[in-house]
Amino acid sequence: MKFAYMLLAGACLCLLGSATLLGDTVVLKGGREITGEILKSDTQAVVVDLGYTVLRVPRAEVLRVEKPEKQAPEQQGKSSEKDSSGWQMFHTTNLRPTTIEDNVQRYAEAVVMVSSPGGQGSGFIITPDGYCITNYHVISEETRIKVTVFRQTQTGYEQKNYKEVKIIALNPFVDLALLKIQAEGETFKYAYLAEMDAELEAGQEVFAIGNPLGLTRTVSQGIVSTKNRNFDGQLYIQTTTDINPGNSGGPLFNLKGEVIGVTSMGYLFLGGLNFAIPVDVVKRFIINRDAFAYDEDNPNSGYRYLQPAARVNKANPPAGKIPVVEPVQ
Repeated sequence: MKFAYMLLAGACLCLLGSATLLGDTVVLKGGREITGEILKSDTQAVVVDLGYTVLRVPRAEVLRVEKPEKQAPEQQGKSSEKDSSGWQMFHTTNLRPTTIEDNVQRYAEAVVMVSSPGGQGSGFIITPDGYCITNYHVISEETRIKVTVFRQTQTGYEQKNYKEVKIIALNPFVDLALLKIQAEGETFKYAYLAEMDAELEAGQEVFAIGNPLGLTRTVSQGIVSTKNRNFDGQLYIQTTTDINPGNSGGPLFNLKGEVIGVTSMGYLFLGGLNFAIPVDVVKRFIINRDAFAYDEDNPNSGYRYLQPAARVNKANPPAGKIPVVEPVQ
C-alpha cells in the first residue's frame, strides 16, 4: 500500500500540466490530475494505463473522471472574455482544476481591500481597467472609498492605494456594490467568474481570499455545505470556509480559480457556518447595473419603496359603483 501511494505521488508530479495528452483524465482530490487510458473503474479503484506502467488509484482519492470529449485539448485554458466597455463587464474562462497554491499565485493579486471611514472589507477586480465587486454593506452610506491593490513583486507583495474610487451601482437587496478604480492607463489583474451552469455540489472543495480583521491576503479553505441555503428569500452558498469581519465582499473560488460566490456573512461564535452570494446573482447585478446606478445627488436612486394602496371599506360600498382605490402619491 505504501508503495502504491509513492507511485501515485510520482505519477501525479510527472503528469501535472500534461493537459495536451490524449485520453481520460482522473482528477484527484486536491486538484492533481492523471491522464491515460482507463482500463477499469469500479467502487474500489480506477485503473489507468499510463503507457509505461499501469496505476491503480483508490476510488476514495478520485474526485471525478473526465472524458476527452468533454474538453478538447485545443480549448483548454481558452477564455471567452468580454471587454468592460460592453454590456457584460465580466470575464469567464475554461481551465482545469489545480491546487489552491497554484490558484493563489494566479489570482491573489485580483483580490483587494476596500476601506472607508466606517470600516474595511474585501473585494475583487473583474476587468483589467479596474471595475471591482464588493458587498453593499462594506460601503453603505459612505462616499470616501479607498481600494488597496496588492501587487506581486520578486520579494513578495507591495500595497498600492487608490483613493479615486467611483461608485457605479448599488443593490442593497442582494448586498452587492460595483466600484471603479479611477486609474487611467493602468492595467489590473482580474478574477474570472464561473459559468452559471458550472458544477457546484455539496462537498466540493472551495477557498476564499480576503482581509479578515485587517489581516491582508488571508487564504481560508473549506467545502460547500449546501449550494442553496435560504435566508429571507435570498439564496446563499453555505460553506465551511472561514469568513470573518473584513472578509465581506471577497471572492469564494473553486479549484479552477473561478469565482463561484461573494463572501457575505457568517456566525462569529459558530465555526463552519458561513455564506456567500452565488455567482449568478452577481452576474445579473453586473448585467443590469443601470437599474441600480448610483447618483451622487440622489444616493437612494436604484431602489425606492412604493406605498401600498389605501384599504377600501368593502362592507358598505357606494350603491351602484365599483370601489376605486386612488393611488398614493
